[in-house]
Amino acid sequence: MSEERGKSDVITALEKIKEVEEKARRILQDAREKTASKIIQDAYDEAKKIKENYLTQARKKAEEKKKVIIQQASKEAEKISKKAEEDAARLRQKAETVMSEAIEKIEEKIKHFLWGGKL
Repeated sequence: MSEERGKSDVITALEKIKEVEEKARRILQDAREKTASKIIQDAYDEAKKIKENYLTQARKKAEEKKKVIIQQASKEAEKISKKAEEDAARLRQKAETVMSEAIEKIEEKIKHFLWGGKL
């Protein structure tokens, strides 16, 4: 009987070892799945951070370019405005000269007419 009992103890011990091994396999599998899931989530989070960083940098660069373009456009508009003012002043001066000449000619014609001449 002790031989049977010894076999029974060995079988029980083997069954317990198999149970412990199976439990260890499940624990390892769960750990692998959790680790894989965590790695995927970490990679997703890191990609999101990188994306936000690049978007922020792109926005900054776009804003800087926008400022430069606005400054250039402002300078160009100022040049155009200044040239327009100069052109207007030149035209006014020319108009004043032409008007003065025209007035002098009209005065001469009126004087000539008044002193008995023909127009």
